Amino acid sequence: MRRQNNWIASALMGVAILASPDAHADEDTYLTLSSGFDYSAGKYGTASVTNTVSVPVNALYETGAWTLKLTVPFLIVTGEGDVVVSGRTGGRHATTTTTTMMKTRTTQSGLGDVVTMATYNLYSSDESDSGIDLTGRIKFGTASKAFGSGLNDYSAQMVAYTSVGDLSPSFSLGYEVVGSSTAAPMNNVFFGSIGTGYRLGDQTRIGMDYRYAQKASATGAEQKDATLYASQGLSENIYLRGYVFKGFSAGSADSGFGMSIAATF
Repeated sequence: MRRQNNWIASALMGVAILASPDAHADEDTYLTLSSGFDYSAGKYGTASVTNTVSVPVNALYETGAWTLKLTVPFLIVTGEGDVVVSGRTGGRHATTTTTTMMKTRTTQSGLGDVVTMATYNLYSSDESDSGIDLTGRIKFGTASKAFGSGLNDYSAQMVAYTSVGDLSPSFSLGYEVVGSSTAAPMNNVFFGSIGTGYRLGDQTRIGMDYRYAQKASATGAEQKDATLYASQGLSENIYLRGYVFKGFSAGSADSGFGMSIAATF
């Protein structure tokens, strides 16, 4: 397993090097900065509800066919400490552990797991507004034990999309190598999504996504949730996005919502 993790990490590092400004000096480049908040609440197979607020800071760099993204989240988690929160992206939201000790409901805050992503556009058609993207992702186990596993996760994902009039259907499929230890053994998982967006105007879009992921542990559960979203351009380079979601399994939050604002330079 360690050899496989090292191979994936080396491949993703190579993607980052190839996507550097020096490698694409003749390409147009864009930098997008965004932030906002995400709120979720769920039991995740336990007897009590865990409430999570995430305030992520995102930096996205685009050059030619390459896109790099860095996410640094600040977390505020209220619960009994039996849920490990690790973010919705990449096929795993949370896992649960059981204990016979008395539990106290507390609120803790701090930095969460740092996430890096590198995306390459394998295919693009301007005529049909279609494309296929390949993304590599590393979730570094930088958060405290109260929020994360302390281990790195590695994933690869393919996304295919197209446009049919004002509709923009999409499909994704990925595989995640989940950080595992003897204290908390985890399984690698397949995950994917299907969805569509609809263009209401030049700068207004709405859409829906349904996501699924295999369970990442023997005591965990599958993830099944649906998201409704809307985005609005406030100007040529500033966008506002909001969403609500509903979970349909013990591996997903019961419900949640969020909003973000992004500016492109």
